[in-house]
Amino acid sequence: MPLPLQHKPNHFHIVEQFHIRTLDLTVIGAYLLFIIWWGLKNGKSEDSQSYFLAGRSMPWWVVGLSLFAASISSTTLIGQSGDAYHTGLAVFNYNLTGIIVMIFFAVCILPLYLKSKIFTIPEFLEKRFDKRSRYYFSAICIIGNIFLDAAGALYAAALIIKLIMPEADLQLIIVVFAVIAASYTIPGGLSSAINAEIIQAAILILGSIMLTTLCFMQGGEYFADLFSNGDLSLKLIRPLFDNATPWLGLIVGMPITGLYFWANNQTLVQRVLSAKNIEEGRKGVIFTGFLTMLTLVIIAIPGVIARHLFPGLEKPDMVYPNMVLNLMPIGLLGVMLAALLSALTSTLSAILNSTSTLFTIDFYAQFNKKASSRKLVVVGKIASCVIIILAALWAPFIGYFGSLLKYYQEMLSYIAPPIVGAFLLGIFTKRTNANGAFVGLIAGLVVAVSLLFFKNAIFGDMHFLYIVPILLILSLIVMWTVSLFGPRPDNEKLMTTTFHYKDLKSEIVSAYHSNWLSSYLFWAVILLVLSAFVWIIFS
Repeated sequence: MPLPLQHKPNHFHIVEQFHIRTLDLTVIGAYLLFIIWWGLKNGKSEDSQSYFLAGRSMPWWVVGLSLFAASISSTTLIGQSGDAYHTGLAVFNYNLTGIIVMIFFAVCILPLYLKSKIFTIPEFLEKRFDKRSRYYFSAICIIGNIFLDAAGALYAAALIIKLIMPEADLQLIIVVFAVIAASYTIPGGLSSAINAEIIQAAILILGSIMLTTLCFMQGGEYFADLFSNGDLSLKLIRPLFDNATPWLGLIVGMPITGLYFWANNQTLVQRVLSAKNIEEGRKGVIFTGFLTMLTLVIIAIPGVIARHLFPGLEKPDMVYPNMVLNLMPIGLLGVMLAALLSALTSTLSAILNSTSTLFTIDFYAQFNKKASSRKLVVVGKIASCVIIILAALWAPFIGYFGSLLKYYQEMLSYIAPPIVGAFLLGIFTKRTNANGAFVGLIAGLVVAVSLLFFKNAIFGDMHFLYIVPILLILSLIVMWTVSLFGPRPDNEKLMTTTFHYKDLKSEIVSAYHSNWLSSYLFWAVILLVLSAFVWIIFS
């Protein structure tokens, strides 16, 4: 799960003056041109299903690589490595908890999404409840995607380029990256984005492995000493009142924010909706879980080793760029910068496509029900242009309003619990009705706005991972209570939108009597065991 970037302009800390070589620039330029060509070559825009969901034809390995590339945002690379530099490996708890959530999502929720034939996650809320919940959630997603996620990705890209070329104009860099992501995402839709993300994921993984190898070559002994001495910075299980990740927060807080990120996030789940069937979608999510496990070695541990290699950095978020610029040799530096830019452009293209899908399907298609499939594609492309322009215009101001960005990230963590609550009650109970869900969502919004201004008065210095479950419980109580005063939902609404335990039982029995290696459940169990093993080693 992403962590907030908090930067102000003109505070670029770099260990030594760096001059990029022609060979590295050539590698970067060739990579960017190839990604644009590859994305355009594999684009599909014949109809709305092709444009927004890649024709629902993707195999599991494509879904997995695309989902991983879209999830490795600028805040994952830069924010998590910086947090590891600052507080240690505890930041990896977000990824480990996310892996557990992915398994839950693949087993219990994903089949309902695919059976419902939805284009957007807010659309599922309408199928289970009504349009009010759909419009509310979709509007929240669109605003956040434009002014936080897309603008944040552009700003992060500008930070990296400013390290290489300090004299470059910030706005110009932002515009260039906006054009790069838009050049293949807008014409080709989700298919272009996914096919580009496959290449980007491969480059990112290979480049990060090279960087990790160089980190261990120069600082492996330091990491071994920390491990043998039982240093707190390598502990995943932290004290109850730890400022980074208290152990109780792992249990009661992280799963909630993880569900919002992996199961309710249009930018990520849209990749899974492109799967050719439920089994392929599930295997893709589990594959993403294994790839996410790699981030311990390619992101978190190098961040810890960087304490020894680059002590005293003013801005922890500059750790990853410093490692890239100072450790990678000529030629390979270009590959690693391409990997870094891969994370930024893949995230941006994912956000761009998902946001245009939300606007087109959740709003335009609802107001113009006679719009043809081709008309929806045209509207989606126009919406993408407007979205990328708004994000590019806002991006330069993120540095100046770092406190607002922090508050906005905080507000999103307050808005998430009611949304997670609506999905959990909607999927796992049959009594929750439309009025209960909508009242609970609005009440959650009111609480979120109140906490934005009066958090200290209400909760004091309580860690946000302890606040999140309190908000979830309050939302569940409101939704359930209001539902009890209203009629039961129609059975038609429950057919493909609620979880049936007998289906899971039959899947387990079927997997037991079939080839285990071909079952997603077998690999899900392996992933659970691996996660437990990592927690034990670094506990």
